[in-house]
Amino acid sequence: MAAATDQATREIPYVKAITEGVQQSLHEFPEAFLAGEDVAVAGSVFGIYKGLLAEFGEKRIVDTPISEAGIVGLGVGAAATGLRPILDIMFMDFLGECMDEVANQMAKMRFMFGGKAKLPVTVLMMGGAGMSMAAQHSQSLEAWLCHLPGLKVMMPTTPYDAKGSIIAAVREENPIFVILNKLSLGITGPVPEEPYAIPIGEAIIRREGSDISVVAIGRMVHEALTAAEELAKDGISLEVIDPRTVQPFDTATVIASVQKTHHAMIVHEAVRFAGIGGEIAAQIQEEAFDYLDAPVARLGAPFAPVPYSPPLEKAYMPDAKRIAATARETLGR
Repeated sequence: MAAATDQATREIPYVKAITEGVQQSLHEFPEAFLAGEDVAVAGSVFGIYKGLLAEFGEKRIVDTPISEAGIVGLGVGAAATGLRPILDIMFMDFLGECMDEVANQMAKMRFMFGGKAKLPVTVLMMGGAGMSMAAQHSQSLEAWLCHLPGLKVMMPTTPYDAKGSIIAAVREENPIFVILNKLSLGITGPVPEEPYAIPIGEAIIRREGSDISVVAIGRMVHEALTAAEELAKDGISLEVIDPRTVQPFDTATVIASVQKTHHAMIVHEAVRFAGIGGEIAAQIQEEAFDYLDAPVARLGAPFAPVPYSPPLEKAYMPDAKRIAATARETLGR
């Protein structure tokens, strides 16, 4: 478990932290390249790769055809033959277009070749709702990826973690998906100028607490911290845990927290049914059942596509108010 500390005095937005993570990784590894739709000339639809084409040239910043299957196939083949691709899938909703390459090639190739084939592939994609991009551009599908042996999945919530997660992923010899959050692009925070890596599979406690352990996934960390501030006014103390990596998952940090607070809640933006929260809840009851004073609470989106309408989308997404209400219900307060 890592401790939450002030890592630097320089503050930059999440979007710029992404750019730096990719930029410094390309400098570190001459065999690395970035490929995806509109990543070169346009710098991506979110502007996260602006300036990289001018710095590295068209051989290392590659605009691809509109084919996610082609992008992932390119990455798998390039990695197996000695390169270190960074792939951009733009919206994680587009996983459906390349899931065969992800599930049956990328995730399995190193196993099927007895470890002889290395797959240092980093896949960056935007997830989450909140920007009225409708049902095909707003999903949270991390559970799909977490269910595939051979893949690692990171979900950075701060600018510091966004940069550090990308660098950690590019340095890894196995395929890693870094799920970025488009609603967080404008969030600012301390980020060192030098390269650094976030420990893969290591959670961080964003706020110490004593009454209930809240495992918040992705952007829900910020909502949980807001809820914690409000509940503190009424004497309710939330411990907010940010897994940062959801595969592999830092079970030990969560269990240690639950043993202290005796209550647990998981909140994620993904649909509640069959979401990653169910797995985390199962692990808690398996390893800390005797410490629980109430059932593990789960909060997620309803079983429906993400609405386009801003008011409906707001009602669809978990937020600080619902986190606080669920915490009160779990604690019987």
